[in-house]
Amino acid sequence: MTDEALEQKNSKLVTKLLLIVIGMFGFGYALVPIYDVFCDITGLNGKVASEAVAETSYEVDESREITVEFITSLNKKTPMIFRSETNKLKVHPGKYYTVNFFAENKTANNMIAQAIPSISPGAAAEFFKKTECFCFTEQTFSAHEGKTMPVRFVVDPELPERYKTITLAYTFFDNTKVVTN
Repeated sequence: MTDEALEQKNSKLVTKLLLIVIGMFGFGYALVPIYDVFCDITGLNGKVASEAVAETSYEVDESREITVEFITSLNKKTPMIFRSETNKLKVHPGKYYTVNFFAENKTANNMIAQAIPSISPGAAAEFFKKTECFCFTEQTFSAHEGKTMPVRFVVDPELPERYKTITLAYTFFDNTKVVTN
C-alpha cells in the first residue's frame, strides 16, 4: 500500500469518526426533548402545578366517576411517618374533595420537609386542580410532632373520557438545613 493510499484511508477514517462524534453530541443534546415527548405520549412523569388555583365553580358531571389513588413515599433518608388517610376515592368531575394526609417527625430534632407531587397519567395533570395542598410550601415539624395536612382538589370535567383512574403520588424529602460552626 502506498503512502498516498494509506493517507486517504486514514482521512476517511477520521471523517467517519468525526461524524460519529457529532452524531453522538446531537443525540445527547436532543435527548431531553425526546424524553419530554416520550413522557407526554406515555403519561409518565406527570408534573403537578406547584401553586394553588382559585376555587371556581364547575358543572358537576354526576354521570362520570373517576378513581383517584393516593400514594405516599419517603426519600430513604427522611425519618418520618407519612401516609394518606384515604388510599382511593371515587370522584365526580367538577366536584371539590378534601383528602387528609398525616406526617410525623420521628426524630428528637426539629425538621423541615417538603412533599413533591406527581400525577399519573401525566396527561391528566392539567385537569387535576388543587386549591390547597401541603406540598405548596415546606412543612416545619417540631421533635416528634405529627400533623394532619389537607389537599383540596377538583378534577376538571374537561378531562378526556378515556381517563378512568388518576394517581396522585407524594414523596417527602427532609430539607432541614444543618448549621455548622
